This record gives sequence, C-alpha cells and structure tokens, in this order.
Amino acid sequence: MHTYAAVDCDNFYVACERVFDPRLARRPVVVLSNNDGCVISRSQEAKRLGIRMGAPLFQIRALTEAQGVRVFSSNYALYGDMSRRVMETLATFTPEVEVYSIDEAFLGLGGGLERRRGEKLLDYGHAVRERVRRWTGLPSSVGIAPTKTLAKLAVRLAKRSREGSVRHLVGAREIEEALARTPAEEVWGVGRRLARRLQAEGITTALELARADDRLIRRRMRVTGLRVVHELRGVPCLPLELCPPPRRSVTVSRSFGQTVERLEDLCEAVSFFTTRAAEKLRRARLAAGVLMVFVATNRFADGPQHEGSAVVHLPVPTALTAELIGYARRAVEEAFRPGLRYKKAGVMLLELVPESPAQRGLFDRVDRERARRVLEAVDGINRRMGPDTVRFASAGLRSRTQAWRTICERRSPRYTTRWDELLTLSAG
Repeated sequence: MHTYAAVDCDNFYVACERVFDPRLARRPVVVLSNNDGCVISRSQEAKRLGIRMGAPLFQIRALTEAQGVRVFSSNYALYGDMSRRVMETLATFTPEVEVYSIDEAFLGLGGGLERRRGEKLLDYGHAVRERVRRWTGLPSSVGIAPTKTLAKLAVRLAKRSREGSVRHLVGAREIEEALARTPAEEVWGVGRRLARRLQAEGITTALELARADDRLIRRRMRVTGLRVVHELRGVPCLPLELCPPPRRSVTVSRSFGQTVERLEDLCEAVSFFTTRAAEKLRRARLAAGVLMVFVATNRFADGPQHEGSAVVHLPVPTALTAELIGYARRAVEEAFRPGLRYKKAGVMLLELVPESPAQRGLFDRVDRERARRVLEAVDGINRRMGPDTVRFASAGLRSRTQAWRTICERRSPRYTTRWDELLTLSAG
C-alpha cells in the first residue's frame, strides 16, 4: 500500500518576512502583489481583521493604518530562495520529493514506512514539520494519506485543526468521515466550475463524489476527473512527478509601475524582460527557436486600447542574451502603436530545444562559443554578487525614474540573495 505526505508551508510569504523580523510575530501582516496592488498573503491576525485575499490596497488602507497592519511589497527573490531551502530540507527525509509549488511538496513515504499506521505516521509528520521549522524558520502543515488527493485533503484539515498541524487519513472510517465533511469544490482538481456541474447531479460533498458512478464522472469530468475520484476511494492514480517535464516555453512579463508612451521606454522594458528569459533558458540548458513580444494598454482605463504582438522565427535556436534582445527590440517596434499609453509588456520564448548541439545556419556569423563563455562569466558574477550586477545597457540603468519599473515601495531586504542586503546584527 502506498503512502504519501503533502507538506504545505503556512502563509508562506508572510512567514518568510517573519523569519528575518521577529517583531512581526503575532502582528497582522499582509504581502501585496506586483506594483503593490492586491493582498496575496495574510497572517492569521490579518485574516481575523477581515482582510480578504485579493483585496486592493487602496480599499483597506484605512484599516491597515488603524490596526497597525504591517504591509509588504512582494519579495520574490527572498521567497524563491526560502522555498529552495524548504525543498532541500524535505529531501533529507526521502529522495521521492515532488515540488508542487513554491510552498508545497509531496513526499513518497517508502522504505517500510508505508506499512506503518497510527501514531508512527503522526510522529513522522511531526518530525517533518519540526525539521522544516528548525532549519528554515518556517511553519508548515503536513497531511498523510494513501493517495496524493487524500493527502491534499489531510493537509487542508491539518491547517484548520486546533490540535496541531499534522493530520493523517489512513483508516476507511476516518477517510469516509473526512470526505463527508468536505464540500466537493474543495477537492483537489475539482474547483467551483466543476462543482456546479456536479451539484446538478446531486453531488455536493467529497463522499458523494467518491461514491458516484464512473460513467457519470467520466462524462462530467473526463478521464482526469475519474482519476481524482479513484484517488478519493484510496486507489493511487497520480504518481509522484520526480522529474519535471521539459519546459515548453519561458515567459517573463510585468505590469508597469506607470504607463509608458515612448517606444524607447518600451524597448528598454522588453530588453530587461528578455535578459531574464535568457537567463532562465541557460539555467535549463535550452535554446529558443521562436520569440514573441506582446504589449498591452490598461484595459481598465479610459481611452484607446491596444493589445499587440509580434513573432520572430529565429534562424538559429539560441540562448544568447544580446542576440535575443536584438530580435525582441525589432518585435517591439512592430507591435508598438504611437500615441498610446502601455501598461504591460512581456517576452515569450518558444520551440525550446537542448542548448547543444544546435544546428547552425549557413550565414550564421555569430561566434557562439565565445559569446557563451562571456555569458557564463556574467551569470556567475550575478549569482555571487546579486542580480544585475553586470547587465546589458539596452535594459537601462537602475533608476527610480524608469516608468516601467515595478512599484515595490514596501519591499523588505533580499536577505539571502544580495550581499548589500544581508541581515545585520548589533550588540547592545
């Protein structure tokens, strides 16, 4: 019999902020989306104040000031590095770790543990939770069950429980009771849209879903939904994805802090996004055969609207930043319309192939080996000294006057990835 554990860090973005500032403990804290727009993470104290997920900052500003809520801009460099540390910690328990998201993972509990029951499973869950807390400072919840879908349900119940943040579902009666208390829409892989279809068939709880006829489920939810139903019955149908599938595309896009009207500013922003996309390509040892640039005005604002794009089929698949920037800037010129106020732009790299060997074109005059060595040196410097220590001039200089720069006025220091933002301690 298989056994899986789902590990989910609690209020992850907020928890990362608290690791480096203990004064935030027991205080209401929220983290905002790009450009300090909406709430994307809340502490329990903030939830009790009635701050909802997705609430725009301007709507809750008075409440945050009156209640002393600490408000942070998103700090993805910090969150990404803390996520890496969590996953490395989980790997000390088992090599079977599937990274599901930035703050979630599944563990395969092999090596004889799958035959254990009751308190031994709970002890294992508490050991996982305690090591993550001790090694990273982050709180987490753990759910253990015979299938991944039931493990997701168990971790959801663990988060709601006052008895602790570890829950296991192993016995048939225990599973049945948990399914009976769970709305169908809360089942992993169902959601509200499918739940409405199921409600028309008289299925409102996870238990009713587990007992539904296979033919009905296949008709309403297709084969993917049928796998979920079998998982609710305790039959594993979703194996761990220990080797992520190869990337099919790389996309980097941002909404601007202010609208952009000049072609020069738009080219500068797209050059910056292309630099980031090229770095991702090289980390994955891939090269792109197609580049697409897209630009858009603010659809919520009055005035003329435009969503434009341009596609470039590259003569030779490449991950060289300078080459990609050259194609991207020409694509911006094609997509741009003068007189409009652009709010968002992005770069998408498609038709990805292994970086080496790549078929060269007949008229390809780029010294790719030399360019590759230069970029290896640049990437190495930026990894050691922080992003953009060495950068392409076409992406602009670091300046608060760049209208396209993302607004992050409340961002905490990037404690773990920037030398100049390391945590400092003073003796007193």
